[in-house]
Amino acid sequence: MYGWTVKMGMPSVLAVAMVFFMIPGGVLSDMRGTQGLEAQQLAQGSTHLHRRLKRGWIWKQLFVPEEDPTPRVIGQLKSDSDQGESSIKYILSGEGAGDVFEINEYTGEIRTLKKLDREEKAFYVLQAQAINRWSNEPEEPQSEFIITVQDINDNVPQFQNEPYVSSIPEMCPIGTTVAQVTATDADDPMFGNNAKLIYSILQGEPYFSVEPKTGIIVTSWQNMDREAREQYQVVVQVKDMLGLSGGYSSSTTVTVSLTDVNDNGPTFQQHLYTFAVPENAAIGTTVGRIMAEDGDTGINAKMTYSLEGELEESTFIIKTDPVTQEGVILLAKPLDFEVKRRFDMTAEAVNDHVDTRFLSLDDFTDRTTVKVIVKDEDEPPVFLSPVYEWKLPENAAVGTVVGSVSARDTDTVNNPIRYSVDKRSDTTKAFKIDPNNGTITVAKSLDRETAAWHNVTVEAKETNNTAGIVARRSTFTRKDRTQYLLPVVVADSGSPALSGTSTLTISVCSCQPAGHCPTGGVEALALSMGVSLQTLLGILFCLVTLTVLSVVMVMVRRHRRKQQEGREVEVKELELPETVSQKVFYYGESGVGGVELDFCQPTVPMRPRPRRRERRMRREDVRASIRMSLRESHLIGPEDEVFRQFILDRLAEADQDPYAPPFDYLQTYAYEGSGSPTGSLSSLDSSTLESDQSVCNPRPSLARLTPWYGAREEDTLF
Repeated sequence: MYGWTVKMGMPSVLAVAMVFFMIPGGVLSDMRGTQGLEAQQLAQGSTHLHRRLKRGWIWKQLFVPEEDPTPRVIGQLKSDSDQGESSIKYILSGEGAGDVFEINEYTGEIRTLKKLDREEKAFYVLQAQAINRWSNEPEEPQSEFIITVQDINDNVPQFQNEPYVSSIPEMCPIGTTVAQVTATDADDPMFGNNAKLIYSILQGEPYFSVEPKTGIIVTSWQNMDREAREQYQVVVQVKDMLGLSGGYSSSTTVTVSLTDVNDNGPTFQQHLYTFAVPENAAIGTTVGRIMAEDGDTGINAKMTYSLEGELEESTFIIKTDPVTQEGVILLAKPLDFEVKRRFDMTAEAVNDHVDTRFLSLDDFTDRTTVKVIVKDEDEPPVFLSPVYEWKLPENAAVGTVVGSVSARDTDTVNNPIRYSVDKRSDTTKAFKIDPNNGTITVAKSLDRETAAWHNVTVEAKETNNTAGIVARRSTFTRKDRTQYLLPVVVADSGSPALSGTSTLTISVCSCQPAGHCPTGGVEALALSMGVSLQTLLGILFCLVTLTVLSVVMVMVRRHRRKQQEGREVEVKELELPETVSQKVFYYGESGVGGVELDFCQPTVPMRPRPRRRERRMRREDVRASIRMSLRESHLIGPEDEVFRQFILDRLAEADQDPYAPPFDYLQTYAYEGSGSPTGSLSSLDSSTLESDQSVCNPRPSLARLTPWYGAREEDTLF
């Protein structure tokens, strides 16, 4: 009987050692001595053959690195009975057999088929068999072994329970625990340093620090003040492989907020608050608000206000606004300007909750001064007696004095009083009252039997305060000044005196006899411009005159321009269509190279110069004829009789017109033909000098012209 032999590559040397270490003692020797024992039993003639069963082999494990995409041999199984003649067939079964691992049935080599992920599956349990290829009998019993996937650092550490939010009290001592961040790594924590993590601070120093192994964040700065900064962003980084190079890292943010403690007392921003309240204000009226600022929030900012001063506390009270924490001063008693005009008080603000760990008791209190000024109001007059009663005989004559009432102004000004009888109380108009002194007299005869009692209501009113503005001089002119701005100040007699200012605008204008000042038309416009009507009319007349002269000058210039254009038209040539070209040669007195040319002009009888209008009409007719002929020539062609007749007509007109251009004028027509054998049809050849004409210049009549249009020298002689 034979046993299994396991062969592994270099990465599995440790596994090999472990396999042999785990083999029970004496197994190898037992297997080797099995055949000798059977032979001895047969020699002794034993009737019963005692077979010793071979123990099954269990290999601890084989190793294969994860994430390796290259198929490779990770080990070899071989039976002791395998002599190399390929009689043994190896079979692999179990987890991953066939798709992840395969075995060479002849050699027993185990090979990976694809890359493995330890985080997906850390190990595989497989079984191996060795079968005789010819008899199909097992050479070895089925054996079980384990293939372990070795870890590599292929996972990034990840923080758990994000986001991190924490809060600590302000002014906390150094070392106060803020929060703990936790990260996990999917790599094998038992293999190397792949999953061993270390924490560090990326942002948040020097206020915070982190414990490298546990991820606990603590404070490292003392006396952190919430009023200076309320929130911090702490960035913590975690690295695997204990922070060595080549490892992975990730980061997270921890939001740290400072909670408030009572480390600030109330503070008034003003040393004096001044308020004004009318003397007739109702009880409960809000006089004003004061505010002591406290940098704390919530319960630590709550405070209570109080007022101190002689008798002021009963006249005014102060309450704390629960929302704004302001001190609201309210009126508790009626005011009288004539009795007391000003109140001076001291207001105090005290925190409701104090914490002597940070401040002393005195620091949680602050004071300020409050001044309330009573404003004088125009109060109605008051009668000296609320009821007046008189007796009068019924036969009292009209005008008899019944009695007198008296009222006074309770204000300091003590304005005069005017009296009147309420008409609703004296419907019969039996009495009348002197408005100045309040004396009541009989206005008509009385009858006791008709009315034994008369209840009359008398009203007392202050006279209105008015001011009249009077001019201090008699003459005002717009030349001197058109407008006056007069400020008017109205002040009362209070202490301190209150006043108001208004501006009265006084305009100077030319008024009509009835005192009316014009508000429209030319006169009003002149007055608004500060000039007289006569001056304005003179200015308008000058503007109109200049406008008329400008128009006349423009018309004269246009007339002259038209005359000049008419003269230029007389000397212009006949306009031809765009398809007609013309070239004119002008010859001076001196020729080229010193040769002078002098052609005698033919004797032409002079005719009266036709009128300009007739010449213009004639030219228009010629133009129309030429245009029509040109349009027909494109349709007819140069060989047509009509076209030839048109050329002859034009030639005759050029010969017979004494006012035609000079004889050295070259005139071309619409179509002369390309390569025409007739040559040029120019008017230069239409007229020649007669032999009997007198020669006025004995010089040669032939001259050489400069070549043009590419002609040879011999072609330029005329």
